Amino acid sequence: MLIARPSLLLSGLMLLLACSLHPDVAAADKKVSKKAAKTTNSASSQQQENIHFEQWKEVEVFISQMVNLHGFDEEKLRQLFSQVRHVESAKQLMKPAPPGKPKNWKVYRSRFVEPYRIEAGVRFWNQYAETLEKAERQYGVPAEIIVGLIGVETIFGKHTGSFRVLDALTTLAFDYPDTPTRATRMQYFRDELMHMLLIARESQVDPFAFKGSYAGAIGWPQFMPGSIRKYAVDFDGDGRINLTNSPIDAIGSVAHYLAEHGWKPGVPVTFPATLISDDKETLRTVLSQGLRASYTYQELSKLASSASADIAPQLKLGLIDLQNGEEATEYWIATDNFYAITQYNRSYFYAMSVIDLGRVIRQAREQM
Repeated sequence: MLIARPSLLLSGLMLLLACSLHPDVAAADKKVSKKAAKTTNSASSQQQENIHFEQWKEVEVFISQMVNLHGFDEEKLRQLFSQVRHVESAKQLMKPAPPGKPKNWKVYRSRFVEPYRIEAGVRFWNQYAETLEKAERQYGVPAEIIVGLIGVETIFGKHTGSFRVLDALTTLAFDYPDTPTRATRMQYFRDELMHMLLIARESQVDPFAFKGSYAGAIGWPQFMPGSIRKYAVDFDGDGRINLTNSPIDAIGSVAHYLAEHGWKPGVPVTFPATLISDDKETLRTVLSQGLRASYTYQELSKLASSASADIAPQLKLGLIDLQNGEEATEYWIATDNFYAITQYNRSYFYAMSVIDLGRVIRQAREQM
């Protein structure tokens, strides 16, 4: 898959990844089981054949916008959408998970920090050590964070998704499941669909050639189209951006994304913390400050403490909780760098898995 040179990319609308808006959107974080896929394919095969997106009123409005705002050919777009397939499985996977067991950080972590990913991560790091060093020098993001993120997302390119991105984005843009955030989410996916069509035109690639996750995320780092156009870089210097077939471009793009979302070179990511106050109201207030560092350590120390001696007095911090089901909740003090990772996926569990996987891979590599 080829993407236009950065100099040719339009500035576009600043969009977050879909995974940053939905904790379960990362391809590595939620997969279609074989049983579910078979059931969905059987139930929706006739529906897919009968759906003609080009006849939908909302699609007609979208086509007009693409013509008026971006100079697309109306007839060609109609022909394109006449070939788009409805993806029922993508729609179903966007539905909120039913109430069940309480969140469990240890169980979640075990899915990602496990032998196969660690071994694959060591091989990946050894193979692209020079590229990772270059990315760290240029963007200030440590190699272990880049490695951990790509490992969590796609197991280093092993699972990048097999959905036609155009099908998935169109389905979610115009037939998103009935949820409280349906209108907002459909607009988000319509924006991503716009970026996908622009990418295809800019790179002169068949729009149906792009494959990705059920949410439309593409390549080794699972970038959404809007993020490809804004943050992806040609890191191997071959004159094109290719997140599907160039791990080097993926490494540079991940580092650039995190740098643009607040990563601070040389600053630690987290510090272990112990809750020292039973003031539940204050705890709720601190934990509800959003994905940002808002406090100094002196301010947090009334609620939680850390044995770490690396916490600078002026450093902005936040408190995060990692729930462990029936067991005690883990607490950590986080810096802006932790919250930069949550801009990739708005989940404490996700960000901590990236951190832990990268750290364990680094340790395994050092012991070789």
